[in-house]
Amino acid sequence: MEEEASPATANVPREPPKIQRLEESVVNRIAAGEVIQRPVSAVKELVENSLDADSSSINVVVKDGGLKLIQVSDDGHGVRREDLPILCERHTTSKLTKYEDLFSLSSMGFRGEALASMTYVAHVTVTTITKGQIHGYRVSYRDGVMEHEPKACAAVKGTQIMVENLFYNIIARRKTLQNSSDDYGKIVDLLSRMAIHHNNVSFSCRKHGAVKADVHSVVSPSRIDSIRSVYGVSVAKNLMKVEVSSSDPSGCTFDMEGFISNSNYVAKKTILVLFINDRLVECSALKRAIEIVYAATLPKASKPFLYMSINLPREHVDINIHPTKKEVSLLNQEIIIEMIQSEVELKLRNANDTRTFQEQKVEYIQSTLTSLRSDPPVSPLLSGQKTQKIPVNKMVRTDSSDPAGRLHAFLQPKSQNLPDKVSSLSVVRSSIRQRRNPKETADLSSVQELIAGVDSCCHPGLLETVRNCTYVGMADDVFALVQYNTHLYLANVVNLSKELMYQQTLRRFAHFNAIQLSDPAPLTELILLALKEDDLDLGNEKDDDLKERIAEMNTNLLKEKAEMLEEYFSVHIDSNGKLSRLPVILDQYTPDMDRVPEFLLCLGNDVEWEDEKACFQGVSAAIGNFYAMHPPLLPNPSGDGIQFYTKRSESSQNKTDSGGDVEMEENLDQDLLSDAENAWAQREWSIQHVLFPSMRLFLKPPASMSSNGTFVKVASLEKLYKIFERC
Repeated sequence: MEEEASPATANVPREPPKIQRLEESVVNRIAAGEVIQRPVSAVKELVENSLDADSSSINVVVKDGGLKLIQVSDDGHGVRREDLPILCERHTTSKLTKYEDLFSLSSMGFRGEALASMTYVAHVTVTTITKGQIHGYRVSYRDGVMEHEPKACAAVKGTQIMVENLFYNIIARRKTLQNSSDDYGKIVDLLSRMAIHHNNVSFSCRKHGAVKADVHSVVSPSRIDSIRSVYGVSVAKNLMKVEVSSSDPSGCTFDMEGFISNSNYVAKKTILVLFINDRLVECSALKRAIEIVYAATLPKASKPFLYMSINLPREHVDINIHPTKKEVSLLNQEIIIEMIQSEVELKLRNANDTRTFQEQKVEYIQSTLTSLRSDPPVSPLLSGQKTQKIPVNKMVRTDSSDPAGRLHAFLQPKSQNLPDKVSSLSVVRSSIRQRRNPKETADLSSVQELIAGVDSCCHPGLLETVRNCTYVGMADDVFALVQYNTHLYLANVVNLSKELMYQQTLRRFAHFNAIQLSDPAPLTELILLALKEDDLDLGNEKDDDLKERIAEMNTNLLKEKAEMLEEYFSVHIDSNGKLSRLPVILDQYTPDMDRVPEFLLCLGNDVEWEDEKACFQGVSAAIGNFYAMHPPLLPNPSGDGIQFYTKRSESSQNKTDSGGDVEMEENLDQDLLSDAENAWAQREWSIQHVLFPSMRLFLKPPASMSSNGTFVKVASLEKLYKIFERC
């Protein structure tokens, strides 16, 4: 009976599974996995938010390909304090209010999902300040909500968003993204594409802890200059401009302008940088159509470089078809692609009549310059080695610290046999090369000599201490306690930060990011303020007249040097004598703006402007002193400094005279006290989280620090054991 029943039991229909409503946290995490597919997706969303905020400067820092850290900082309009509680909730946005707004949208973002998605798969911290505020706010988010109330903090204009431990709760996704170099390359490629289209915005991208940026673009009025600065001269010189437009009101209406590579450009991979209505997208159909044209028109089936910007009526574009918005749907897409394909083919056929072979030109210059060098090689020959002409591999710069290895050394000699035209062309190319490549500009011999001086004066024992010390805490306003092995030291943070900022200024020479001042500050007033700061004789009119003349002279001097200060140090002074921009020496650190007057006075009085090396050293020292972590000008409210913030009312004065007690809490200037507490707390945070980590990476302590009181040993574990043994 059992054997006969088993087939019948197997044929019993199974009941349908019950449909359940998923928990909101599960829904949000699934949605987050679609929107933030990999680190580059998060960077794209954050950069587009910065562009929507009318930013003029966007800086990106990445660690481990974006899995450990993505930090995007901008100088946009910021986020209002009252908007922070809902900033990272799903479907909260300032871009639209109703569905119909999608068809007239001009912003990058619109769904209100990106930041919310990041909070479900990472730890997100937002620091922001809006125009007119005296301080910013910092708040952390998790699963779309704030972890705490916004905290007041010092902040640079705009917004900084830190995304840490991306995909920490999606183990499978994180394991598939272990190749950090691959993800970082995608981020660099994304920002490179953004930089050439948004040429009114400066972009930078670097790895965490690196001094030099892998992407560094500046504001440029010319699109071709932006391409040149990002993709190099070899790409820019082989591009042709192409334009297509159609204004048929009953059918296809669009405008396209861009640059395409000519027959001299050779590459193994097609690069298509496509923007539709200022939105970076992909279009495989357009890419295939143009590749077919290049394969049929040019020899060897060359792979092209293409930049195209297509503008259509907004109602002709559907931007809401892809989770990451990397694809859009166009009305009359086939007609648009066909018209662009035809114009590209026509342009290539017309340009193919004249082709330049660069190899011959390079060979001529190289052979000419080789024949001009009659001097013996710089490096000595080994014993037994025959004297030969300089090998080709020795005629390029192989050592950045060796001035003799620079390419410029071969362009300096002049000969009567060389035509003036070739000589002047070489000089122009050298000048252009320096302006286009900040790394090349930073290799001025005077700067290299200053950096070499820093390296040669480095104390090896102190270097080992700085590299491996542990921050313990602040002992007083100037000295911090640090531990190294079994020793405890007092370290002068003012001296250390001043030297670090000086060295960083030299190493970042001509390659700074910038702090934009919300309101340009007049130099004359600031310098006059610095001159009057320590002057107790306020009633002397003759001294006041003298100070005004000194301030005016220094202002005129700095206006004369404004071009050099901006190009090499990112200190921008406009034609009206107003300071509007300062350099970023260390990320996440803003100098004390109360010391700007002293800094400008130091630039005017203490810099030797006539000698190049002394000038760069003086400006770098002035910047180092300005950015050093001096104690705030407001007294420390802890301890005896609290007396400075005490208000003396009439009633409290009477109590004091009569011998009565005075309640200090009721007589404190709470606003001033709060500012002081914030300033001192911010300084201690910067010392622990910015200064000491940066010292371990970058500082090379000079030998003078071993004897000038910068480091003082206060305890040693071995000696303490001996003392305790006696007890």
